[in-house]
Amino acid sequence: MIATQTPTAPLSPEHSHVFLGAGHEKAERSTWAVIWLCGAMMALEIVGGVLFGSIALVADGLHMSTHAGALLLAALAYRYARRHAHDPRFTFGTGKLGDLAGFTSAIILAMIAILIGYEAVGRLFAPVAIHFSQAIPIAVLGLGVNVGSTWLLSRGGHHHHGHGGAAPSHDEGQRIETPQGVLALSVFEDGVAPVFRLQPQSGRTVDACWTVETLRPDGARQLFSMTDRGGWLESDETVPEPHEFIASVYGDGRAYPLVFAEHEHSHEHGHGAAHRDNNMRAAVIHVAADAAVSMLVIVGLLLARAFGWLWMDPLAGIVGACVIASWSYGLIRDTGSILLDMSPDRALAEGVRRAIEAEGDRVADLHLWRLGPGHLGAIVSITTAKAARGPEYYRRLLAQFSSLSHLTVEVRQPSSTQ
Repeated sequence: MIATQTPTAPLSPEHSHVFLGAGHEKAERSTWAVIWLCGAMMALEIVGGVLFGSIALVADGLHMSTHAGALLLAALAYRYARRHAHDPRFTFGTGKLGDLAGFTSAIILAMIAILIGYEAVGRLFAPVAIHFSQAIPIAVLGLGVNVGSTWLLSRGGHHHHGHGGAAPSHDEGQRIETPQGVLALSVFEDGVAPVFRLQPQSGRTVDACWTVETLRPDGARQLFSMTDRGGWLESDETVPEPHEFIASVYGDGRAYPLVFAEHEHSHEHGHGAAHRDNNMRAAVIHVAADAAVSMLVIVGLLLARAFGWLWMDPLAGIVGACVIASWSYGLIRDTGSILLDMSPDRALAEGVRRAIEAEGDRVADLHLWRLGPGHLGAIVSITTAKAARGPEYYRRLLAQFSSLSHLTVEVRQPSSTQ
């Protein structure tokens, strides 16, 4: 093999390494608002407990301080990432700082779960007297604060990102940049059997000499002829389900391969994980965990007071500890995989591979990792026998994957036998 490596262009003002989430500043403001709310509640409980001699109020205030501390960690991570987003010392930006903060928060959550479980087990074998008139109102007040905090954080971290990270939605159409202008290919199925539509977006008209060929994951191919419908072309054949394939559009003596993928509705799998803000997720889990424990405590206290079941209170604590531990494990697993640069989206990696190999080229090596919420980096090494295909050809081909925010392409040509 004779390797021909073409490095990426030197950094320029247009080549940004800012890989922060779309709602970074809004999430930061929401986190600070919740910190002030928790801080005020914490101070009120501690001062009130000292003035009125209620150890339960003081204990709940100190408990609230642990969550305020975790939220402060999230807020400081947002601020640091924003202020140092253009710092050249961070080779791939500061987008992963939120994942580091989320991993740290997950460790704190795990410690809280262990402490709650330890205390609850101790009280299960050695019950203590419960002051119901103080404990129940405090638990209700804490629940209200945590529900309000969860709502504020959810507003700060809730965004609609479209379909980056997988192929763009086939209903919206995919762009084809030709020398004469831009075309768009879509699967049209509004009240009719699904068909391909090819229509101009800028600069040119289309004629019926264009064709589309699909290549499915199982290797099956199908050729679609096109008919002029007055302003756009429409395939004579219907497009079978599922709409997941490489569509090679032939015209102008060229081939334009595109990747089509079914819609991904889950936010916990596929490209949804690539867009997820784990810093905000950790903050939400902290207050949601506290809210869940408050609800369990309220139920346990009510049953204990009504039936004398003092064991219900520590049992509620054990269940709450298990819930928090489960959430903590999920957060550690997800953020840890990002910090270790595990591939964040197998479907996207397969889509990139299929897009390149649809026309006979071969992916020799592929590295995919997350740079920040909604931003992925990729290094692709390609072996091709077509000397005219350089890195820019593959950059245009992979431009359909909107989550690929930092792409490095290496092109290799096979050596000829002398």
